[in-house]
Amino acid sequence: MHPNPIYRNADAARNIGFARDRGFGVLAVSDPQGGAPMLSHVPFVLSEDAATAELHLVRSNPIARAIAAPVPARIAVSGPDGYVSPDWYGMADQVPTWNYVAVHLTGQLEPCADSELRGFLDRLSAEFEARLAPKPDWRADKMEAEALARLMRMIVPVRLRIEAIDGTWKLAQNKPEAARLGAAEGVAGGGVGSEVSTLARLMRDLAGE
Repeated sequence: MHPNPIYRNADAARNIGFARDRGFGVLAVSDPQGGAPMLSHVPFVLSEDAATAELHLVRSNPIARAIAAPVPARIAVSGPDGYVSPDWYGMADQVPTWNYVAVHLTGQLEPCADSELRGFLDRLSAEFEARLAPKPDWRADKMEAEALARLMRMIVPVRLRIEAIDGTWKLAQNKPEAARLGAAEGVAGGGVGSEVSTLARLMRDLAGE
C-alpha cells in the first residue's frame, strides 16, 4: 500500500466492493523455508460480511503444501492503472508517476476439508455466471459425475480469514483539480496501462466526492 494517507481514505465499503467485484488477485504466502514469497493467481468469493474469502488451489501448488495449519497470507487485488505524463498537468516542475487502484485482503489462510470443496466451487461459478446473464448459468451438475470427481481430486479448498482490508486509490488527489482533470484527459486519450478509460473516469469522479 502507498504510504501517503491521501490515497488511502476510501471507506471499508468501497474497498470491499472493489475486491468483491474483481474477484481475482495474487495470493502471497511466505516460504516456510525462507525463500522468496510464494505467489498464486486466484479467483475468490468474499463472504457477505467480507470476513472470509473462499478459493481453491491445485494440490501440487507449493502454497497448498505449506498450509497444514493456518498461515499469514494476503490477496492483492489490482484494478485499473496507468502512466501519468507530467506534461498533462499543465504545471511546471512535475515528474512522471503511475496512478492505480489496489486493495489488499490480509489474514490467516487455512486448509479446509475436502467435503467443503463442492460448495466452494458452486459459489464461485454462481458468482461469475450470474454476471453473464441472460446466458443460462453453467452448473457443475451438468458434468458427468465421474469426470467432476476426477477434476475435484486435483484441487483443494482453502479459506482466507480476513483480518484487515486496505486500499490505495492513487488518482492524483495531491494535485489541483485542473491538473488532475488534465491528467485524466491524457490518460483517457491513449495512456499506457490497463483499463485506462476506467482509471480516467475515477480520476474525474473525484470532483464529485
